[in-house]
Order: sequence, then structure tokens, then C-alpha cells
Amino acid sequence: MDGGCTSINGDVEKGINLNILLALRDMLRVSGYDVEVTRDTDKSIHDKGIEGIANQKSSDMDNRLALFNKYDNAVCISIHQNQFTDPKYSGAQMFYSDSNNQNERLAGIMQNKFSELLQPENKREIKLCGKELFLCYFSENPTVMVECGFLSNPDEASLLVTEEYQHKVAFTIYSGLNEFLKD
Repeated sequence: MDGGCTSINGDVEKGINLNILLALRDMLRVSGYDVEVTRDTDKSIHDKGIEGIANQKSSDMDNRLALFNKYDNAVCISIHQNQFTDPKYSGAQMFYSDSNNQNERLAGIMQNKFSELLQPENKREIKLCGKELFLCYFSENPTVMVECGFLSNPDEASLLVTEEYQHKVAFTIYSGLNEFLKD
């Protein structure tokens, strides 16, 4: 129901996010991880019978948070694309909250993996968030919001819509999770 931002080429964020998620899920499952996702199709996960867009979005977020907090030993990744008014900005960036003492470490590992494996020119720093990033802030497990790139940047937007690049992004996140979990 909420498509997220739209690229300068008219591509909607939600589809890109879903493709990256599904590729990541498959990589993790092949490696033996137990994986649950908030969605595997283009659908909201709000409770049935909820009326009105605002109420449906609220229910959807509550259900996502319930899944984030369902397991004691989970690591939670929220996949997104960034957008800004100036198209010159590019590169992945991680957001985390201080609500879990592992969040900053997870965000740092992910940011480093993007620089190491996919975007060597990326010098972005991880960013602390507050309650405005609901899932990051209220998740009880280690959680990071991965902004994979800028849909407002023409070059990055063109990459982010390709299956090949989406798989590279998924592999980068996969590599970051493996590094985080090995410790």
C-alpha cells in the first residue's frame, strides 16, 4: 500500500526492496539460517478488517515489529532505498538506534561491507536514529535499516533496478550478517 519513494526514472522503491529481500532470504536459507520475512509478495501485513490507510499502515508496522521481536536471538534487517532533493548524493547508509547495544556494531559492519564489496567510493557514516524509525527503535533484537542507495541519483537508480545489482546488494548484506554473527 505504501510504495516508498520513486526513482528519477519512475521506479517504485517497494519493488526494489522486495527483490533484494527475496535474494537475501534465499542466500541465507541456502546457508542454513532460519529466515522469516515480513513479506514475500507485494502486500501489506495489516490485520484483516482494519479500515483506512493510516490505520492499515499502523497495523502493518505493529505486525512487522511483532515479527522483529518474536525470537530472542534474531537479527533484523529493514531494507530501503534513499532519496534526496539533490541528485548528486549516492551510496548505501545504515541507520540504527541505541535501544540495543549491538545495533551500532551491526550498522558499522554493514556500512563497511558496502564500502568493501560494492561501493569503494562510499564514505558515508552510520547514523543514529530515534523513534521516527519505528522498527529500528522499538526492536528488541539487533536491528539495522539498510538504505541501499539513492533513487534520486540517476546512476545509482539505474543500477538499483537491475537484477544483477540487486543480487550484489543482497550478497553484501548477507556478508555483513555473516560477519556480525560469527562474533
